[in-house]
Amino acid sequence: MPEREELCTIAWDAETASIIYIDQTLLPGRCEQMRCTTVEDLARAIRRLEVRGAPALGIAGAMGVALAAVRSTEADLDRFLAEVGRAADLLRSTRPTAVNLAWGIDRVARKVAMAASVDEAKALAVAEANAVAEEDELTCRRLGAFGEELFPTTCTALTHCNAGALACRCWGTALGVIRSAVAAGKDVRVIACETRPLNQGSRLTCWELARDGIDVTLIPDSSAAYLMRKGAIDLVIVGADRITKDAVFNKIGTYMHAVAAHHHGIPFYVAAPLSTFDLARIEQDIIVEERDRAELAYCGDRQLAPDSVNVLNYAFDATPLDLVDAIITEIGVLRPPYTDSFRLVGNSALRRGQGT
Repeated sequence: MPEREELCTIAWDAETASIIYIDQTLLPGRCEQMRCTTVEDLARAIRRLEVRGAPALGIAGAMGVALAAVRSTEADLDRFLAEVGRAADLLRSTRPTAVNLAWGIDRVARKVAMAASVDEAKALAVAEANAVAEEDELTCRRLGAFGEELFPTTCTALTHCNAGALACRCWGTALGVIRSAVAAGKDVRVIACETRPLNQGSRLTCWELARDGIDVTLIPDSSAAYLMRKGAIDLVIVGADRITKDAVFNKIGTYMHAVAAHHHGIPFYVAAPLSTFDLARIEQDIIVEERDRAELAYCGDRQLAPDSVNVLNYAFDATPLDLVDAIITEIGVLRPPYTDSFRLVGNSALRRGQGT
């Protein structure tokens, strides 16, 4: 893989006590860093998908709590904690389906609540938020090392949406596995679905892979099954926004790829860190986010649908676990029966004191 300056999607700037992030709505035309100095700015950036991707949202949530803490002028600890709590609630409400956001928020909020003073709370918040970001990079690289072993020496992998460096601090989950396979000397070609309606596949995944010199071909979402039938795809690998004990939630369109892959006998893999697991819940417990009708009814300023037509615009779908051949994590590759595999997840989470 050619040497490139590594992407850092989101970071804490200690000098200005602010959050720096790549605005993903500007890609692939421009790669620009933005700065958040208020929690309201961050909440807006998350809603607009300037910051997106499950692990990156976990980091954003963690740093958002740190931002609220550091920027607070409250001297009284109780009033300070109440203010930080309101900021956490605002951030938590921005993306209800992706579990990492709440996970990152709660992890830093727990540290803040342990403080004996406002100054201590601020220091703890920043330290924990930075720890979340640093751990994410290590997690993705461990996950990638486990996942690359599933790839044949020469293969074509289909991926959906963007589960790359832009969805994490860097490296990526599903694309991190692909990067790891290429770094291991394997000949991997990638087929990227455009991922309607916001085109995270064409705008983000293709941009990342082309930047790294990895062979990538863009296709319409609706042609994936046909390519499977033609024998043009060897495996499917996607990320996840939440994994319950019976389903994987990911960008809308993932389920249809899983069904088609199962029909054609093609391995379907999910790559996700332990922070994405929510094993206390099942599919029907989860609110699936619906996006604005304009994302489907318009392309830029051009109207694509009559005003009188209703639009149903789900952001995610749920893929039953019986369609998933393996889940790649930082503690190894989990395989069916998942009731047994998920005990490893629970035990690992308990050891780390984070819960699922």
